Amino acid sequence: MKVLLFDTFGTLVDWRTSLMATLTNFGRKKERQLPAADIVDRWRMAYEPMMNRVRMGKLPWTDLDTLHRLALTEMLPDFQLSDLTPPEIDELTFAWHQLSPWPDSVAGLTRLKRKFILAPLSNGNFSLLVDLAKFSGLPWDAILGADLFKHYKPDPETYLGACELFKTAPAEVVLVAAHNYDLKAAQDFGLRTAFVARPTEYGPRQQKDFGPEGSWDFVAHNMIELAGLLGC
Repeated sequence: MKVLLFDTFGTLVDWRTSLMATLTNFGRKKERQLPAADIVDRWRMAYEPMMNRVRMGKLPWTDLDTLHRLALTEMLPDFQLSDLTPPEIDELTFAWHQLSPWPDSVAGLTRLKRKFILAPLSNGNFSLLVDLAKFSGLPWDAILGADLFKHYKPDPETYLGACELFKTAPAEVVLVAAHNYDLKAAQDFGLRTAFVARPTEYGPRQQKDFGPEGSWDFVAHNMIELAGLLGC
């Protein structure tokens, strides 16, 4: 094994709590009490449908920042927020660039970096992932955004494209993720797999990914435990 690729949203950063805090603070500035949890959960629910519009050709290639903004704009009337200005919508969309890491993420990655090349393999675009790494202190060796491949996971172009960029065989690469669907796709394309549980990613509404649902190569409760399993 030479390279560890990481899903990022949910696996390394706590998007839900971070976005709820942003929306709560935004509401205070607007002197309005916003249903932050409901807005964030609805926003995240739009994630897959928006990417599917791209996959099905209903939209041309569109990066995740733009999809996040489009999804937010479409749902604003349902929360009586149609009066938000374009700069305010941009401000909320940019919150995806400033998500806090899980408590074990940075320490675990720092240990893993002693032995392996580390990079995100995320559906986020390059600029989003650069900002997120800077904000959260994620110690990457390289950054792979979905816009490099013009495809979203679980399309094969993402996993195999990463292997090609690193000049590695798929069997020399491990995908680390908290989502079983992501690991299944990576495994199907010949990559090795590591499941790290994030049972509170979706808060009280989480319905899946409480544990491993496949024959993954490694299973850990957090990144520090994963580092130990990999001899770091």
